[in-house]
Amino acid sequence: MKYMLLIMAGAVDENGGAAGCSVEDWVAYDKQVREAGIFVSGESLADLVTATTVRVGQDGGRIVTDGPFAESRELLGGFYVIDVPDLDAALDWAARCPGARDGAVVVRPVAGFGG
Repeated sequence: MKYMLLIMAGAVDENGGAAGCSVEDWVAYDKQVREAGIFVSGESLADLVTATTVRVGQDGGRIVTDGPFAESRELLGGFYVIDVPDLDAALDWAARCPGARDGAVVVRPVAGFGG
């Protein structure tokens, strides 16, 4: 079953990375996920200052906001999609993720709509 691991950074360092996690930590985790044969996809997101938010108003008009306007203290830093037998396995991989140290990893099953 496929699960998405949403990596939520609790704090961001001066380079825009997750505080408390080195590049080496991420490289090692990525290697483990790939070597385990469970990697489906994954990406790190660009710095939050590159974000653009789009909302649609009641009149149907598009409202675009530039900049880092996060409504929570946690910032989405990236994701992995893994294919593992069950939720327990997904939770185990989430606990190994460097992003879980100073932030959180949200685990969600990927909905299958056929086709």
